[in-house]
Amino acid sequence: MGEDRPMKATREAYGNALVELGREREDIVVLEADLAKSTYSIKFKEAFPERFIECGVAEANMMGVAAGLAASGMIAYTGSFAIFATGRAFEQVRNTIAYAALNVKICPSHGGITVGEDGGSHQSIEDVALMRVLPNMKVVVPADYCQAKAAIKAAADIEGPIFIRTGRSKVPQIFSEDYHFELGKAHLLKEGKDVTIFANGIMLAKALSAAETLSKEGILAEVINIHTLKPLDEEAIIASLKKTGAAVTAEEHSVIGGLASAIAELSAKRAPVPIEMVAVGDLFGTSGGEAELLEYFHLTEKDIVEAAKEAISREA
Repeated sequence: MGEDRPMKATREAYGNALVELGREREDIVVLEADLAKSTYSIKFKEAFPERFIECGVAEANMMGVAAGLAASGMIAYTGSFAIFATGRAFEQVRNTIAYAALNVKICPSHGGITVGEDGGSHQSIEDVALMRVLPNMKVVVPADYCQAKAAIKAAADIEGPIFIRTGRSKVPQIFSEDYHFELGKAHLLKEGKDVTIFANGIMLAKALSAAETLSKEGILAEVINIHTLKPLDEEAIIASLKKTGAAVTAEEHSVIGGLASAIAELSAKRAPVPIEMVAVGDLFGTSGGEAELLEYFHLTEKDIVEAAKEAISREA
């Protein structure tokens, strides 16, 4: 799956969504940290220069300015790369945005290890964990261009701060152009009875492919898109865990603090089942080509297939 589908990077959705929002609303402002071409926020700058603020290589200050604009009644979108927006500016995001529950939409690009040759310093595999731990913060990891665009546009009507992670690499299109985003609502994309695969971001397409491979071996995998990690769709997750009795999580993020942690925490409380986790281990990233890195960090369709079989084998 994926090779015969249109390929587009989720970061491209950011610029296009912002331009549409700018036309629809006068309270939208966009801030950038010297990365407008990479995050595609340059499209908003070209369309609405009077509502675009270039903050330079000063991400912490950018978050403070965004908080001030939000406190004044504007809806502020911030760009940059995920490693800088969540890591370098964490204190400002925590104390000036999340603490006050301000209307700032943090939408950085270049999440995960598929940043590629830029290496470990730029491969953000902790960003979801950092944002998920903050009170008042909503956390979204879209799987394709259409879902990312819908989420970014919907964020303008969602009260308070939200983190939406986009990526550099092109990914297969899964959803249609008329896709409707609903915060906190998991998507059941494929029904199954033997194991549930929970996935988001670039790993959703791989999860669907893995389910197809498993079906050829007589294993019926359920695939659920957990695009929103916070608030989590607990009832949908619990229902699937009780139905299949085994689970796999698949994410382009550290195994600590992201999707794996969210599912395991909920399962431990309400539906204990064997869970295998396809994610980056307790490691930093490293330089390499996209395909090479996915193999190196065990983030492939094959890894999901093997994890599903292992989870099933551990059922009581």
